[in-house]
Amino acid sequence: MTDRYDVVVLGVGAIGSAATYHLSLRGREVLGLERYGIPHTMGSSHGISRLHSLSSSRGGEYVRIARRAYELWEALSAATGEQLFHHTGHVRAWPADGDGHRGGIEDAIDGLEENGLEYERLTGAAVNDRWPGYSLPADHEVCYQPDSGFLDPEFTVSTHVRQAARHGAEVRAHERVVDWRADDDGVRVRTEKGAYEADELVVTAGAWAATFVEELAGVAVPERRVMAWLQPTDPDRFLPENFPTFSVDVAEGYHYGAPTYRVPGFKVGNRPRIRETIDPDEMSREVTAAEEELLRRFAGRYFPAGAGPTARLAACIVTMTPDERFVVDRHPDHDNVTFTGGFSGSGFHVSSAVGELLADLTTGEEPAVDPAAFALGDG
Repeated sequence: MTDRYDVVVLGVGAIGSAATYHLSLRGREVLGLERYGIPHTMGSSHGISRLHSLSSSRGGEYVRIARRAYELWEALSAATGEQLFHHTGHVRAWPADGDGHRGGIEDAIDGLEENGLEYERLTGAAVNDRWPGYSLPADHEVCYQPDSGFLDPEFTVSTHVRQAARHGAEVRAHERVVDWRADDDGVRVRTEKGAYEADELVVTAGAWAATFVEELAGVAVPERRVMAWLQPTDPDRFLPENFPTFSVDVAEGYHYGAPTYRVPGFKVGNRPRIRETIDPDEMSREVTAAEEELLRRFAGRYFPAGAGPTARLAACIVTMTPDERFVVDRHPDHDNVTFTGGFSGSGFHVSSAVGELLADLTTGEEPAVDPAAFALGDG
């Protein structure tokens, strides 16, 4: 039996759920297909809290899409009466007179000024005085953006799916897609349970994107990352109202984190110096003692009042591109297929805007951000 829809969305994680919502909001008959549950912890759309920063060193369009995402998170909150975005501000820190991961402070400030967004330029010493949970090197250069914060990934995915269903979308979980084909008459998607036809296909398969779009092979490469939640010895310092989210370049490498939320620990993760490319179907989801110790050592040095007993450990997947730029594009051979891939650890916070952009590309409406900035092979 074959069912016909306007659009099939392949993968209903952060971006797929947003695309399903925005397409259904425009009156399209949408089918979302998800291999795992909704939400799930097998890919990139989990982790209890995910940073949302309006600052970026990668160019103005990355700031614009972050700002658009912020507007959409607030709009979705207003529509549902649920708090999706948690305002804390964001601390981005670099060694004095040095560039770090994804550029330096001047690049970040240029992007904020270009988009008319507020910021403060601080030192590590000033950060430590204002937020006592921090103990950064005194001479670190800091860009503080007050409108940033964090999102609850599992809740936001669920919210997008619930709202999409209210607008008529159908989402089928635990149904793995086997393959798809497209021609001038539309697309046909085959799963382990059946087959579906549609006018358009949107591929938002995350770490599995290259499985379905061969042009992403070697471009969108899955890597394993780990996270820890550590119980503060001074809990008040790490509450959301007292502790901005952070991404910092220090001697130990690039690290990021968030205040305590839902579990009794503040969150810390890193970009390992030795990158671990993985098969997403075979990845180890156990965090080793050595991995835990690296995160604990970082926290003990730069957030000493937060480095109490470990509360939780988790492994996740990021899908990296060579230049760490996003890919959102039409398929080069099929004008009725749109795809994404390779958000390089920064996709969740802009997933609402990427979902909207996919809906724009699919329906032919004027996009809020310039899609050319995210074309395959751009830059």
